[in-house]
Amino acid sequence: MASMADFRSEVAGAALDLFTDSGYDPTSVDDIAQAAGISRSTFFRQFRAKEDVIFADHEALLEELTAYLSVSHPDPWAAVCQAAELVFAKFSGRRKLAQKRYHVVQAVPALRDRETIMVSRYERLFSDYLRRALPGISTLDAIRFAAAVTSTHNYVLREMILDSPRGSLQNLEHELQAVRRIFGVLPPEDPASKPAEDDLVVAVFSRSTPTAEIARRIQCELDGRSA
Repeated sequence: MASMADFRSEVAGAALDLFTDSGYDPTSVDDIAQAAGISRSTFFRQFRAKEDVIFADHEALLEELTAYLSVSHPDPWAAVCQAAELVFAKFSGRRKLAQKRYHVVQAVPALRDRETIMVSRYERLFSDYLRRALPGISTLDAIRFAAAVTSTHNYVLREMILDSPRGSLQNLEHELQAVRRIFGVLPPEDPASKPAEDDLVVAVFSRSTPTAEIARRIQCELDGRSA
């Protein structure tokens, strides 16, 4: 039995096929319902309007990421990057759907505005998580990191949609490592190597490292955990 997310994705696929072949404005809700094999009332039980169907999988992904980030993670910075990688993997698995949506959205200004709002919801989810997971982090540091991760993801996703070799999950992982390095929140290259136990702890951090991350790493060292 198909899940609600799968059902919504199937309706989105039918709608994007129509938008691609006939144009966004000429396509009606009745056209979408007929193509998807559902009634008009069923469509409106799932979507408020035809523009909502285009971003249906985003809603499901935001719910999934909310659940993922609602639990504790040993490295909050890495957790945000892993959440972005999860989104990329989902869209990469539905490349044709992502490509159709990209071209439809680019052709309709109102949809581009809607997409901008959707992107801001990912950024808000990530920054809110960091503020919960890293007590003491400045609001601006959380917003900056969330925005950098989201924009990096979107760039590599666009490369994937355009069939560029740079549009791969491996490249996204590489670029997100670079983001963490820029922000000074990339763990040491050999986190397993620890000095002999002593009462003295010496820590060296780059100037760009947020104070909340400095406190987190020091606490990890004092607790005997890997940063």
